[in-house]
Amino acid sequence: MRSARLLLASLLGLATMTAAAVAEPVTFEIDPGHSQVAFSIRHFFSKVPGRFNEFEGKILYDDKDPSKASVDVTIKTASIDTHNEKRDNHLRSGDFFAADSFPTITFKSTKVTPGADGKMKIEGQLTIRGITRPVTLDAEFLGSGTMGPGKIAGWEATTTIYRKEFNVSWDRVLDQGGTMLGDDVAILIGVEARTPRPPAAAGAAPPATKK
Repeated sequence: MRSARLLLASLLGLATMTAAAVAEPVTFEIDPGHSQVAFSIRHFFSKVPGRFNEFEGKILYDDKDPSKASVDVTIKTASIDTHNEKRDNHLRSGDFFAADSFPTITFKSTKVTPGADGKMKIEGQLTIRGITRPVTLDAEFLGSGTMGPGKIAGWEATTTIYRKEFNVSWDRVLDQGGTMLGDDVAILIGVEARTPRPPAAAGAAPPATKK
């Protein structure tokens, strides 16, 4: 009888430890080489795309309970790229992003509301030119898997912001009426992220070199 009680206690302890491990969110680091922060805005009668080439961030995610997720991203303003050097320099100037004075754009989540089929709403604070406004991303978890000693995962997210709320307000009125630029900016984010690589074992011998 005592052995049966000990076995039951051991099983309950193991189940508790397993449940805690499953419920613990995993920290992922964004891989910029396989991710994108892109946007598009109306220019006259068409839409011009662009992107930011330098960014970093962390995502805390529990695929069993996405409501526990969090996102923290920093984008280098000067890395804006619309495949036109003259236009990019103008976008870095005080007329638009004022990259010298405001070198980063940041997004920090405040709430995640899960939906069906991996979709979710990510509410957060977006800061551009030192001005912070609430923004909601329509996001989707694309899946995750094991790669080497860690995990890899993917997400997509979209939103639309009103640029003048962030004091990005330069424009030009056309002779026939209307303006050169639209006020709404569509944002598309694609993320591939990985768990941090484990540090090298302390005191490990250096690799052998050939003489």
